[in-house]
Amino acid sequence: MRYKAVIHIDLEDDLIFNLGLNNISNTLDALQGKEVELILLITGPGVALVAGDQMYIFMEKLRQITAAGVRIQVCDRALKLFDIPAEELFDGCEIIPAGVVGLIELQYDGFAYIKP
Repeated sequence: MRYKAVIHIDLEDDLIFNLGLNNISNTLDALQGKEVELILLITGPGVALVAGDQMYIFMEKLRQITAAGVRIQVCDRALKLFDIPAEELFDGCEIIPAGVVGLIELQYDGFAYIKP
């Protein structure tokens, strides 16, 4: 069995973001040795959590999950709306054109939807 999930963060809330990161870490621990594909999708005001000074609070966890193969996708529309330059993002981020469209595509591809 292949485990696929998208963890969706859409609010600029440290507690929710930390919970989402913990969900990812716990899932990776529980499924060690199994085929796992996890994507952290960040949309709306949540994009600020992986940019500038705010990301440093979560830097260690972000490094850990990306080292484990978790992909971080960030909505380009939200970056533009909140005036966040791509250069300020955590190095492991992948910018996608529209987060909601990305979410639809992932769910169509069989990804479970997780909303911490």
